[in-house]
Amino acid sequence: MTDTLTPEKQSPPSTDRPPNSFSDRLFAGLALAAGITIMVALAGVFVFLAIEGAPGLSVDPSFYEPATTFAGYVWPLVWGTTLAALIALVFAVPFAIGLALFVSHYAPRRLATPVAYLIDLLAAIPSVVFGLWGGGVLNRYMVPIQDWLYAHFSWIPFFAGPPSATGRTMLTAGVVLAIMVLPITTAICREVFARTPRLNEEAALALGATRWEMIRTAVFPYSRSGMISAVMLGLGRALGETMAVAMVLSASPIVTLNIISSSNPATIASNIASNYKEATPDKQAVLIATGLVLFAFTFAVNFVARWVAGRSDRRMA
Repeated sequence: MTDTLTPEKQSPPSTDRPPNSFSDRLFAGLALAAGITIMVALAGVFVFLAIEGAPGLSVDPSFYEPATTFAGYVWPLVWGTTLAALIALVFAVPFAIGLALFVSHYAPRRLATPVAYLIDLLAAIPSVVFGLWGGGVLNRYMVPIQDWLYAHFSWIPFFAGPPSATGRTMLTAGVVLAIMVLPITTAICREVFARTPRLNEEAALALGATRWEMIRTAVFPYSRSGMISAVMLGLGRALGETMAVAMVLSASPIVTLNIISSSNPATIASNIASNYKEATPDKQAVLIATGLVLFAFTFAVNFVARWVAGRSDRRMA
């Protein structure tokens, strides 16, 4: 016996707009235009760097001093850029994840809201202010820390010393960069943690898990790709930072693991900022070529991060 739906039992007509409504087409067009604009802008930056920097690959070797080739000139800069960014991530990522968890899962709302605002406020501080603070205040407080590291861990290449008497070292620059990348990494992790399905968390708690076990088994697996994206965005900020590093470091064109001595490798961005204004046209071409290397390096890092995040999403699906 089949039931027939009476008019009273029939479902009410859907009020959703058809998929081809004008507002949907307008939004799709705006989103497509925004994406194309970004791609065109990136392509324009690449073309400019390639055209203006190409002459810098074949100038007189004297412009590469103390190296004799462009590869020898840019390698210490790539190393310094990578080292400073990695030091920043080592300090920033644990704090960012801890703060994000505190705001999203531990702190009461009356405390979580102002803490989140204060963290986000760090993103509004100009980098030159961080540079002034790092080079004029923080470096003095880093001197005893570096002396202690040298006294107890000099057998590790990172702390081989001798420690700098001024505190203007790669370690200080890494701490300053960590504070600068903390807001964006924390904000993204916080939003990702907050979007974990409530049913997943309640199911873990119902099975007898503690709050930390619930976070480890329910929140972290769901948020893995978002955490990777947050870390990579922070890495991109650290790779491209200019003024803060230039104002903190006493840099020289060397490759070293030592992060507490007075001899520190320069970064690509800080080297460009320090030398571009007084450079001759040939030297400017060399600096622009190093900017092209930084552009390609940052693009590769973000490409790998996107691939890792996508792979994590596919595993969770």
